[in-house]
Amino acid sequence: MGGAAKVYFSLPIASEYVTTHYSSSSIPVTFSVLSMPVSFTRYLSFTPQEALLILITMFWGGTFLAVQYAMTVSDPFFFVGLRFATAALVVGLFSIKSLSGLTLLEFKAGVVIGISIAIGYSLQTWGLQTIPSSKSAFITAMYVPLVPLLQWICLGRMPGLMSWIGVILAFFGLLMLAGPEGTRLTLGAGEIITLIGAVAIAAEIILISMFAGRVDIKRVTVVQLATASAVAFAAMIPAEESIPPLSSQLIIVALGLGIFSAIIQVTMNWAQRSVSPTRATVIYTGEPVWAGIFGRMAGERLPVLALVGAALIVLGVLVSELKLKRKGHKNTVTPENG
Repeated sequence: MGGAAKVYFSLPIASEYVTTHYSSSSIPVTFSVLSMPVSFTRYLSFTPQEALLILITMFWGGTFLAVQYAMTVSDPFFFVGLRFATAALVVGLFSIKSLSGLTLLEFKAGVVIGISIAIGYSLQTWGLQTIPSSKSAFITAMYVPLVPLLQWICLGRMPGLMSWIGVILAFFGLLMLAGPEGTRLTLGAGEIITLIGAVAIAAEIILISMFAGRVDIKRVTVVQLATASAVAFAAMIPAEESIPPLSSQLIIVALGLGIFSAIIQVTMNWAQRSVSPTRATVIYTGEPVWAGIFGRMAGERLPVLALVGAALIVLGVLVSELKLKRKGHKNTVTPENG
Protein backbone atom coordinates (compact mmCIF):
# COMPACT_ATOMS: atom_id res chain seq x y z
CA MET A 1 0.00 0.00 0.00
CA GLY A 2 1.51 3.28 -1.13
CA GLY A 3 0.91 5.88 1.58
CA ALA A 4 -1.43 5.72 4.54
CA ALA A 5 -5.06 6.59 3.95
CA LYS A 6 -6.79 9.41 5.72
CA VAL A 7 -9.97 7.97 7.20
CA TYR A 8 -12.48 10.12 8.94
CA PHE A 9 -16.04 9.47 10.00
CA SER A 10 -18.48 12.37 10.18
CA LEU A 11 -21.88 12.16 11.85
CA PRO A 12 -23.66 15.44 11.14
CA ILE A 13 -26.47 16.38 13.50
CA ALA A 14 -28.01 19.53 11.97
CA SER A 15 -27.06 20.96 8.60
CA GLU A 16 -23.24 20.89 8.72
CA TYR A 17 -20.39 18.60 9.73
CA VAL A 18 -16.73 18.76 10.60
CA THR A 19 -14.01 16.19 9.98
CA THR A 20 -10.86 15.06 11.77
CA HIS A 21 -7.80 14.17 9.66
CA TYR A 22 -5.65 11.11 10.26
CA SER A 23 -2.88 11.21 7.63
CA SER A 24 -2.41 11.61 3.87
CA SER A 25 -4.69 10.79 0.90
CA SER A 26 -8.36 11.24 1.68
CA ILE A 27 -10.91 8.44 1.90
CA PRO A 28 -13.90 10.14 3.52
CA VAL A 29 -16.72 8.04 4.91
CA THR A 30 -19.78 10.07 5.88
CA PHE A 31 -22.86 8.91 7.73
CA SER A 32 -25.72 11.38 7.42
CA VAL A 33 -28.79 11.80 9.58
CA LEU A 34 -31.75 14.08 9.17
CA SER A 35 -31.13 17.74 9.85
CA MET A 36 -32.50 18.91 13.17
CA PRO A 37 -34.27 22.29 13.19
CA VAL A 38 -32.81 23.30 16.53
CA SER A 39 -30.41 25.96 17.71
CA PHE A 40 -27.92 23.30 18.91
CA THR A 41 -25.36 21.83 16.54
CA ARG A 42 -23.59 18.69 17.71
CA TYR A 43 -20.69 17.22 15.79
CA LEU A 44 -19.29 13.77 16.45
CA SER A 45 -16.30 12.66 14.39
CA PHE A 46 -14.24 9.55 15.00
CA THR A 47 -10.63 8.97 14.04
CA PRO A 48 -9.11 5.46 14.23
CA GLN A 49 -7.66 6.39 17.63
CA GLU A 50 -11.08 7.42 18.92
CA ALA A 51 -12.67 4.26 17.51
CA LEU A 52 -10.25 2.15 19.55
CA LEU A 53 -11.08 4.13 22.68
CA ILE A 54 -14.78 3.46 22.05
CA LEU A 55 -14.16 -0.30 21.76
CA ILE A 56 -12.08 -0.31 24.93
CA THR A 57 -14.80 1.59 26.77
CA MET A 58 -17.33 -1.12 25.98
CA PHE A 59 -15.14 -3.86 27.47
CA TRP A 60 -14.07 -1.53 30.28
CA GLY A 61 -17.67 -1.31 31.46
CA GLY A 62 -17.68 -5.05 32.06
CA THR A 63 -14.69 -4.95 34.39
CA PHE A 64 -16.75 -3.53 37.27
CA LEU A 65 -18.54 -6.84 37.78
CA ALA A 66 -15.26 -8.73 37.56
CA VAL A 67 -13.63 -6.53 40.19
CA GLN A 68 -16.66 -6.82 42.46
CA TYR A 69 -16.39 -10.60 42.24
CA ALA A 70 -12.68 -10.38 43.05
CA MET A 71 -13.55 -8.59 46.30
CA THR A 72 -15.10 -11.84 47.56
CA VAL A 73 -11.66 -13.52 47.49
CA SER A 74 -9.26 -10.61 48.11
CA ASP A 75 -8.88 -7.26 49.82
CA PRO A 76 -8.81 -4.18 47.52
CA PHE A 77 -5.20 -2.99 47.74
CA PHE A 78 -3.67 -6.44 47.28
CA PHE A 79 -5.92 -7.10 44.29
CA VAL A 80 -5.07 -3.76 42.65
CA GLY A 81 -1.37 -4.36 43.29
CA LEU A 82 -1.53 -7.85 41.76
CA ARG A 83 -3.62 -6.61 38.84
CA PHE A 84 -1.18 -3.88 37.85
CA ALA A 85 1.89 -6.00 38.57
CA THR A 86 0.55 -8.42 35.96
CA ALA A 87 -0.11 -5.55 33.57
CA ALA A 88 3.39 -4.12 34.08
CA LEU A 89 4.95 -7.54 33.45
CA VAL A 90 2.96 -8.03 30.24
CA VAL A 91 3.87 -4.63 28.81
CA GLY A 92 7.46 -4.99 30.05
CA LEU A 93 7.94 -8.28 28.20
CA PHE A 94 7.01 -6.57 24.94
CA SER A 95 9.12 -3.50 25.71
CA ILE A 96 12.43 -4.99 26.86
CA LYS A 97 14.45 -3.55 23.98
CA SER A 98 13.10 -0.01 24.42
CA LEU A 99 13.37 0.14 28.23
CA SER A 100 17.10 0.84 28.07
CA GLY A 101 16.32 4.23 26.53
CA LEU A 102 14.18 5.37 29.49
CA THR A 103 14.63 9.11 30.06
CA LEU A 104 14.19 11.11 33.25
CA LEU A 105 11.09 12.81 31.81
CA GLU A 106 9.54 9.43 30.97
CA PHE A 107 10.31 8.12 34.44
CA LYS A 108 8.73 11.18 36.10
CA ALA A 109 5.69 10.97 33.80
CA GLY A 110 5.22 7.27 34.56
CA VAL A 111 5.50 7.79 38.31
CA VAL A 112 2.97 10.64 38.59
CA ILE A 113 0.51 8.92 36.24
CA GLY A 114 1.00 5.64 38.12
CA ILE A 115 0.26 7.28 41.47
CA SER A 116 -3.01 8.69 40.13
CA ILE A 117 -3.90 5.27 38.69
CA ALA A 118 -3.21 3.56 42.01
CA ILE A 119 -5.34 6.02 43.96
CA GLY A 120 -8.20 5.98 41.47
CA TYR A 121 -8.43 2.22 40.98
CA SER A 122 -7.77 1.36 44.64
CA LEU A 123 -10.55 3.62 45.90
CA GLN A 124 -12.90 2.45 43.17
CA THR A 125 -12.17 -1.17 44.11
CA TRP A 126 -12.58 -0.39 47.81
CA GLY A 127 -15.97 1.19 47.15
CA LEU A 128 -17.15 -1.88 45.23
CA GLN A 129 -17.20 -3.75 48.52
CA THR A 130 -20.29 -1.81 49.59
CA ILE A 131 -22.06 -0.50 46.45
CA PRO A 132 -23.35 -2.23 43.26
CA SER A 133 -21.07 -2.28 40.22
CA SER A 134 -23.50 -0.22 38.12
CA LYS A 135 -23.68 2.49 40.79
CA SER A 136 -19.89 2.51 41.07
CA ALA A 137 -19.58 2.97 37.31
CA PHE A 138 -21.91 5.97 37.19
CA ILE A 139 -20.21 7.65 40.16
CA THR A 140 -16.84 7.01 38.55
CA ALA A 141 -18.16 8.78 35.45
CA MET A 142 -18.12 11.98 37.50
CA TYR A 143 -14.46 12.29 36.52
CA VAL A 144 -15.59 13.61 33.12
CA PRO A 145 -16.99 16.96 34.31
CA LEU A 146 -14.16 17.04 36.86
CA VAL A 147 -11.53 17.17 34.08
CA PRO A 148 -12.28 20.82 33.12
CA LEU A 149 -12.34 21.79 36.80
CA LEU A 150 -8.95 20.20 37.46
CA GLN A 151 -7.58 21.83 34.32
CA TRP A 152 -8.72 25.17 35.79
CA ILE A 153 -7.17 24.46 39.19
CA CYS A 154 -3.91 22.97 37.91
CA LEU A 155 -3.42 24.60 34.52
CA GLY A 156 -5.35 27.85 34.85
CA ARG A 157 -7.80 27.00 32.05
CA MET A 158 -11.15 28.49 33.07
CA PRO A 159 -14.08 26.10 32.38
CA GLY A 160 -16.80 27.42 30.10
CA LEU A 161 -20.46 27.88 30.97
CA MET A 162 -21.42 24.44 29.66
CA SER A 163 -18.77 22.81 31.86
CA TRP A 164 -20.30 24.44 34.95
CA ILE A 165 -23.79 23.37 33.90
CA GLY A 166 -22.49 19.83 33.34
CA VAL A 167 -20.93 19.76 36.81
CA ILE A 168 -24.19 20.91 38.42
CA LEU A 169 -26.25 18.30 36.55
CA ALA A 170 -23.78 15.55 37.43
CA PHE A 171 -23.68 16.62 41.09
CA PHE A 172 -27.47 16.44 41.49
CA GLY A 173 -27.44 13.16 39.60
CA LEU A 174 -24.84 11.86 42.05
CA LEU A 175 -27.04 12.75 45.02
CA MET A 176 -30.04 10.97 43.48
CA LEU A 177 -27.96 7.91 42.57
CA ALA A 178 -26.15 7.64 45.89
CA GLY A 179 -29.11 6.97 48.20
CA PRO A 180 -28.67 3.43 49.59
CA GLU A 181 -32.15 2.44 48.38
CA GLY A 182 -32.63 5.25 45.92
CA THR A 183 -34.92 7.04 48.38
CA ARG A 184 -32.53 9.39 50.25
CA LEU A 185 -30.39 12.16 48.78
CA THR A 186 -27.30 11.26 50.81
CA LEU A 187 -23.78 9.97 50.22
CA GLY A 188 -22.62 6.84 51.99
CA ALA A 189 -19.04 5.80 52.66
CA GLY A 190 -18.86 3.69 49.49
CA GLU A 191 -20.08 6.55 47.33
CA ILE A 192 -17.66 9.06 48.88
CA ILE A 193 -14.68 6.73 48.44
CA THR A 194 -15.64 6.08 44.81
CA LEU A 195 -16.08 9.81 44.16
CA ILE A 196 -12.58 10.55 45.49
CA GLY A 197 -11.31 7.84 43.17
CA ALA A 198 -13.04 9.63 40.29
CA VAL A 199 -11.02 12.77 41.07
CA ALA A 200 -7.81 10.73 40.80
CA ILE A 201 -8.94 9.26 37.47
CA ALA A 202 -9.64 12.76 36.16
CA ALA A 203 -6.09 13.68 37.13
CA GLU A 204 -4.82 10.61 35.25
CA ILE A 205 -6.58 11.75 32.05
CA ILE A 206 -5.02 15.20 32.28
CA LEU A 207 -1.55 13.87 33.09
CA ILE A 208 -1.57 11.41 30.19
CA SER A 209 -2.48 14.20 27.78
CA MET A 210 0.17 16.52 29.25
CA PHE A 211 2.97 14.04 28.54
CA ALA A 212 1.62 12.33 25.40
CA GLY A 213 3.67 13.15 22.32
CA ARG A 214 6.80 13.92 24.36
CA VAL A 215 7.55 10.45 25.68
CA ASP A 216 7.83 6.86 24.49
CA ILE A 217 4.49 5.12 25.03
CA LYS A 218 5.82 1.68 25.96
CA ARG A 219 8.43 2.92 28.44
CA VAL A 220 6.03 5.26 30.21
CA THR A 221 3.32 2.60 30.35
CA VAL A 222 5.68 0.11 32.05
CA VAL A 223 6.71 2.72 34.63
CA GLN A 224 3.16 3.86 35.38
CA LEU A 225 1.81 0.32 35.73
CA ALA A 226 4.72 -0.72 37.95
CA THR A 227 4.25 2.42 40.05
CA ALA A 228 0.53 1.77 40.42
CA SER A 229 1.29 -1.77 41.59
CA ALA A 230 3.96 -0.64 44.08
CA VAL A 231 1.73 2.10 45.54
CA ALA A 232 -1.20 -0.31 45.95
CA PHE A 233 0.97 -2.95 47.63
CA ALA A 234 2.46 -0.30 49.93
CA ALA A 235 -1.06 0.84 50.90
CA MET A 236 -1.69 -2.63 52.34
CA ILE A 237 0.43 -1.67 55.38
CA PRO A 238 -1.63 1.29 56.69
CA ALA A 239 -4.81 -0.53 55.62
CA GLU A 240 -3.68 -3.56 57.65
CA GLU A 241 -4.39 -5.92 54.79
CA SER A 242 -2.94 -9.42 54.72
CA ILE A 243 -2.08 -11.50 51.67
CA PRO A 244 -5.14 -13.65 50.87
CA PRO A 245 -4.98 -17.32 49.78
CA LEU A 246 -3.99 -17.41 46.10
CA SER A 247 -7.07 -19.25 44.89
CA SER A 248 -7.62 -20.09 41.22
CA GLN A 249 -10.49 -17.57 41.09
CA LEU A 250 -8.27 -14.74 42.31
CA ILE A 251 -5.42 -15.61 39.96
CA ILE A 252 -7.70 -15.89 36.91
CA VAL A 253 -9.45 -12.57 37.57
CA ALA A 254 -6.22 -10.75 38.46
CA LEU A 255 -4.35 -12.08 35.41
CA GLY A 256 -7.28 -11.36 33.09
CA LEU A 257 -7.80 -7.82 34.33
CA GLY A 258 -4.04 -7.28 34.46
CA ILE A 259 -3.66 -8.11 30.78
CA PHE A 260 -6.68 -5.98 29.95
CA SER A 261 -5.28 -3.10 32.03
CA ALA A 262 -2.09 -3.28 29.97
CA ILE A 263 -4.11 -3.03 26.76
CA ILE A 264 -6.11 -0.12 28.18
CA GLN A 265 -3.07 1.88 29.26
CA VAL A 266 -1.13 1.35 26.03
CA THR A 267 -4.14 2.31 23.94
CA MET A 268 -4.97 5.36 26.05
CA ASN A 269 -1.40 6.62 25.91
CA TRP A 270 -1.19 6.05 22.15
CA ALA A 271 -4.61 7.42 21.25
CA GLN A 272 -4.41 10.53 23.42
CA ARG A 273 -1.39 11.71 21.49
CA SER A 274 -3.97 12.97 18.99
CA VAL A 275 -7.17 12.96 21.06
CA SER A 276 -7.73 15.89 23.43
CA PRO A 277 -8.62 15.30 27.12
CA THR A 278 -12.17 16.54 26.61
CA ARG A 279 -12.83 14.42 23.51
CA ALA A 280 -11.35 11.39 25.26
CA THR A 281 -13.63 11.86 28.25
CA VAL A 282 -16.68 12.14 25.97
CA ILE A 283 -15.83 8.72 24.57
CA TYR A 284 -15.32 7.31 28.07
CA THR A 285 -18.89 8.36 28.91
CA GLY A 286 -20.05 5.04 27.49
CA GLU A 287 -18.30 3.13 30.28
CA PRO A 288 -21.04 3.45 32.95
CA VAL A 289 -23.74 2.74 30.39
CA TRP A 290 -22.11 -0.57 29.49
CA ALA A 291 -21.48 -1.29 33.17
CA GLY A 292 -25.17 -0.69 33.85
CA ILE A 293 -26.13 -3.09 31.07
CA PHE A 294 -23.77 -5.79 32.32
CA GLY A 295 -24.91 -5.18 35.90
CA ARG A 296 -28.54 -5.62 34.95
CA MET A 297 -27.69 -8.83 33.10
CA ALA A 298 -26.10 -10.01 36.35
CA GLY A 299 -29.25 -9.22 38.34
CA GLU A 300 -28.56 -5.72 39.68
CA ARG A 301 -31.59 -3.47 39.87
CA LEU A 302 -31.29 0.27 40.56
CA PRO A 303 -34.37 2.07 41.96
CA VAL A 304 -36.16 4.62 39.77
CA LEU A 305 -34.65 7.62 41.58
CA ALA A 306 -31.18 6.14 41.15
CA LEU A 307 -31.80 5.59 37.42
CA VAL A 308 -32.84 9.23 37.07
CA GLY A 309 -29.65 10.23 38.87
CA ALA A 310 -27.58 8.02 36.55
CA ALA A 311 -29.22 9.68 33.54
CA LEU A 312 -28.42 13.13 34.97
CA ILE A 313 -24.77 12.16 35.39
CA VAL A 314 -24.54 11.03 31.77
CA LEU A 315 -26.32 14.22 30.67
CA GLY A 316 -23.96 16.29 32.79
CA VAL A 317 -21.00 14.51 31.22
CA LEU A 318 -22.20 15.29 27.71
CA VAL A 319 -23.19 18.87 28.49
CA SER A 320 -19.80 19.53 30.09
CA GLU A 321 -18.17 18.76 26.74
CA LEU A 322 -20.17 21.40 24.86
CA LYS A 323 -19.22 25.04 24.55
CA LEU A 324 -21.12 28.11 23.47
CA LYS A 325 -19.90 29.56 20.22
CA ARG A 326 -21.22 32.66 18.51
CA LYS A 327 -21.85 32.09 14.81
CA GLY A 328 -23.06 35.13 12.94
CA HIS A 329 -25.80 36.61 15.10
CA LYS A 330 -26.86 33.31 16.63
CA ASN A 331 -25.48 31.31 19.53
CA THR A 332 -24.87 27.65 18.86
CA VAL A 333 -23.42 24.88 20.92
CA THR A 334 -20.55 22.81 19.54
CA PRO A 335 -18.35 20.12 21.05
CA GLU A 336 -15.24 21.31 22.78
CA ASN A 337 -12.25 19.87 21.00
CA GLY A 338 -9.81 20.61 23.76
